[in-house]
Amino acid sequence: MIGIFDSGFGGLTVMKEYLKRYPQYDYMYLGDQANTPYGSHSPERVNKLVVQNVEFLIKKGCKLIIVACNTASADALRHVQQKYKGKPTILGVLVPAVEEALRSSKFGRIGVIGTRGTVISNAYERELKKYQKELYKLKGKRAEKNVRAIQKACPLLVPFVEEGMIKHVVTRMMLKNYLRPLRHANVDTLILGCTHYPLLQKEIERMMGRRVAVISSGKAAADAIEDYFKRHPEVEKGLFKKGKRTYYTTDSAEKFETLGSRFLGEKIKGEKVEI
Repeated sequence: MIGIFDSGFGGLTVMKEYLKRYPQYDYMYLGDQANTPYGSHSPERVNKLVVQNVEFLIKKGCKLIIVACNTASADALRHVQQKYKGKPTILGVLVPAVEEALRSSKFGRIGVIGTRGTVISNAYERELKKYQKELYKLKGKRAEKNVRAIQKACPLLVPFVEEGMIKHVVTRMMLKNYLRPLRHANVDTLILGCTHYPLLQKEIERMMGRRVAVISSGKAAADAIEDYFKRHPEVEKGLFKKGKRTYYTTDSAEKFETLGSRFLGEKIKGEKVEI
């Protein structure tokens, strides 16, 4: 079974991408609404919450766990990977987005928008610097170019998305204000460093223009899993393929079902649990 968890509803946009490509697998989703948003917690607190989530999914039989939350991927992914030493396999959404952005970028000017926690962690910039030499070797002379990461925290987008104000004029004004410095910096690639942002992707693409590649961390993660399965066939063989889907939340099941259905794009039935 593939387990996917997030601090809220946004991780369902990641699950949606997995379901498009691999509907045959069994999935379990855990939304830790009781502790959302993770971006407001200290890294130590995020580590503790992520361990709790992983433990819950392990007990439920998950063999592959996806850390869908960008803040959790930034602050706690390495911690839980080291703690569990590959049993189960634990992957995040940050590195696939970074690799996709590096492949897409022509001039190395890569923008990142996310929550305050994700931006403050500086995780995207660190990973961009780390992977640029390896991936730019495939681009000849561009291998010598330095990547410049231009980051922008967008704290108000999450609550506006959850209120269903995706096409509201206020949301568009706010989004335009957030994206202005990235446009002025002439970024050629933009990473959506929050799982809520794919719901705004069309508007973001319109505002940034056709010359800017917009990378969804969830889509990049789902795209990357095929290559991971090729390199680790034992992980893929250990997954059940009955198409079963289970949804858990640590807060109101009713709210989870209402908002979660909007994020996933289909009706879901949630169950409240204690972890």
